[in-house]
Amino acid sequence: MLPAVAKLCCGISYPHLRSMTGLQRVAVAALGQEIAHRHQTGQIPIPAWASCVRWSWGNNSEEVERGKGQRDRVNKTDLSYQHQGQQALQTALEIVQDAEGWRMEMSEESGDTIYSKVLHGNRKVFRLEAELEASPEELYDILFVKVEEMHQWNPSIRHIKILKHVGQETKITHEVSAETVGNLIGQRDFLSVRHSLKMQNCIYLGGAATHLESFPPHPEFVRAEDGPTCIIIRPSPNGTGKSRFTWLLNMDVKGWIPKSLVNQALPRAQVDFTAHLRRRLAAGGKKPAAAADTRP
Repeated sequence: MLPAVAKLCCGISYPHLRSMTGLQRVAVAALGQEIAHRHQTGQIPIPAWASCVRWSWGNNSEEVERGKGQRDRVNKTDLSYQHQGQQALQTALEIVQDAEGWRMEMSEESGDTIYSKVLHGNRKVFRLEAELEASPEELYDILFVKVEEMHQWNPSIRHIKILKHVGQETKITHEVSAETVGNLIGQRDFLSVRHSLKMQNCIYLGGAATHLESFPPHPEFVRAEDGPTCIIIRPSPNGTGKSRFTWLLNMDVKGWIPKSLVNQALPRAQVDFTAHLRRRLAAGGKKPAAAADTRP
């Protein structure tokens, strides 16, 4: 199991679509146009979650101008991090919505299913599909707002620290995985930009590895890189208070580890993480007993 897989990239800060910056709306509008084009030309069917990304993009000048004004108040470095997060989310969504090449890796009794595909460069990515007993907003609160508490319910995490807030929808975080029994990959740390987007009832979380001058790699850890990666959380059609959970895991663990071992560990880590998350949801605000004694 790879502990550090638990990082779930970002959450949502704005309660409604019209609160997004112009830059965000333009970026996602481009993705919506691409999805619509592929559907119209017969290249790919529109997936269930894609309806949340499509809207009328014919007149967004007001939002663009408002976005320009907001960006004028953000320094260039912060704007760069925002752009990294937005680009990571858009690229990850494009990977997910491309239906070609996916094959089933495993199916669990819980109903969780994991698919995989090989991208250019021979990197294998994994997509988990699950249903969780929580609303999208509840999951956002746990996975983004309270991301620094993740080690309390997930024994594979040693700590996650927010190093920098860039607005409310973008964060720079440092994560260290725990030294757990059965960890085939070994302890890793991650420096990541996490970005969020909310439209209609859907929440999108995207992220990727980043660089921070004041936080170079630590000699104690191998610094792995994730992304572009994303999570899509949308209300489940099976009942109020439930969510459909789609997670694209795209990671380079670095180090001298056989690729076959990595490709076995990553999907198993997704299954394990989802199990820990379910226990956290069942426990409500309490720390699950299974994770209580695992904090370093």
